[in-house]
Amino acid sequence: MNDQDLLRYSRHILLDEFGIEAQQTLADSHALVIGAGGLGSAALMYLASAGMGRITVADSDVVDLTNLQRQIAHREATIGMNKAVSAKRTLGEINSMITVHAVAERLSEIRLNECIAAADVVLDCTDSFATRQAINRACVAQCKPMVSGAAIRFDGQITCFDFRDGESACYHCLFPDQPNAGEERCAVMGVFAPLVGIIGAMQAAEALKLVTNMGAVLKGRLLMCDARVMEWQTVKYRRDPACVVCSGHDEQKVGEKIYASI
Repeated sequence: MNDQDLLRYSRHILLDEFGIEAQQTLADSHALVIGAGGLGSAALMYLASAGMGRITVADSDVVDLTNLQRQIAHREATIGMNKAVSAKRTLGEINSMITVHAVAERLSEIRLNECIAAADVVLDCTDSFATRQAINRACVAQCKPMVSGAAIRFDGQITCFDFRDGESACYHCLFPDQPNAGEERCAVMGVFAPLVGIIGAMQAAEALKLVTNMGAVLKGRLLMCDARVMEWQTVKYRRDPACVVCSGHDEQKVGEKIYASI
């Protein structure tokens, strides 16, 4: 790290639990953020400002006027632009010393696995149940840690799955497939703007902790927020030994999946 880096990240380096070594580890790490909407915007901006050395952001959607109520990585000037490209531009203004790669496409099975294999940590910032399951399956297959966040109306949740640990539960253990379940999208249900920022920032925090091995992450704990009264609840969960995804008996494939960002 040069003198400019030491100055930029000095508030991290001053932390006894962090220091220069963790900051260097962060600079050498690669985060994949799937979804550049409300959750992704907040997560991306904190990852960039904190000094995550490489960030890949994937989103096939374009910026719309209705997104600007909560998707803080985008601007009026980027309406109509692909969200991954728009986010990359904003992150470049925050920290020109990191590398940001925009993937402006829907991730097929092959591309999803390629992107996840190249990353050190994956942040699921999508709002589709089917897509979350697809990302989970790919992370299990690649043994990559995943930070999962969600927000709708006034309700948010966040948890971590660390597949480097053979005993870690997966997203499917917590939320099994529900073929007939209807998707709840903020385009229909609405979402409280600051809530996606709260959850997205927490996703960034968990990702930083995962790559630097600092503190205790939300593995085996689902943290839920009711923003109406700003109350938090924690639900503990364990790996399902009969899980079709992480028990080694998965016969499903990731397949073609379309993801949408909150």
